[in-house]
Amino acid sequence: MDCPVVLHQLMLDCWQKDRNARPKFPDIVSMLDKMIRNPASLKAGTNNVAPGPSHHPLLDRGAPDLSRVSSVEDWLAALKMTQYRDSFLGSGFTSLPLVTQITAEDLQRIGVSLAGHQKKILTSVQSMRHHVDDQSPTESV
Repeated sequence: MDCPVVLHQLMLDCWQKDRNARPKFPDIVSMLDKMIRNPASLKAGTNNVAPGPSHHPLLDRGAPDLSRVSSVEDWLAALKMTQYRDSFLGSGFTSLPLVTQITAEDLQRIGVSLAGHQKKILTSVQSMRHHVDDQSPTESV
């Protein structure tokens, strides 16, 4: 199917099993209104095309400031995903450099089963990778 990424993500967010994690009706109306008023956002990609490194504002609601995160616990708290703290630490993801290596399969294995939570975590991991790359000095050849 050719479903815009932002609409697909909104559907996933609405279908999450955890009722408390679902967007509230006014939030859904606001997001749909923004999509209608900015049709270009609907053409940003489809759900069968992997999103690139660019971020869409509707998907980046409350993205944590990675420069202020110094531990796995801080990072999960910034993502509002502290319920996975013990799962991460118990599975050996005890430092941010280790977390940057996590995969979707790892998330499934450690118990992050909700698609919206997986996407939020993996998007943040990708941002962390870019943040680390931006902080690393480039070698001159």
